[in-house]
Amino acid sequence: QVQLVESGGGLVQPGGSLRLSCAASGSIFSIASMGWYRQAPGAPRQQREWVANITSGSNTNYAHSVKGRFTISRDNAKNTIYLEMNNLKPEDTAVYHCNAESVRAASGTYSRIWGQGTQVTVSS
Repeated sequence: QVQLVESGGGLVQPGGSLRLSCAASGSIFSIASMGWYRQAPGAPRQQREWVANITSGSNTNYAHSVKGRFTISRDNAKNTIYLEMNNLKPEDTAVYHCNAESVRAASGTYSRIWGQGTQVTVSS
């Protein structure tokens, strides 16, 4: 089985910074793309907002709302991605979920895998 485990969330004041990590575990051969989505308080799963993603070739994409403030990076050797979040705003408050797409592993092929999420709260 392939699992994604997020860490690094917490409470931060507006203007502050946090760094999230997401590690994929299991006998993994390749992951085409990994990324971050967020789910605002009270919002249903179907309204998860895409934040950023990074391909195995390190091509990155960002939502307009976070571009210039967030940076996504990837360590392919560790099957881990990071999200450096700077100049955080109250509207960034959400549960941040890690996502992996087109995963090839010893246990099978997976089109999409989700992590359980980590809470980020931006408040004074």
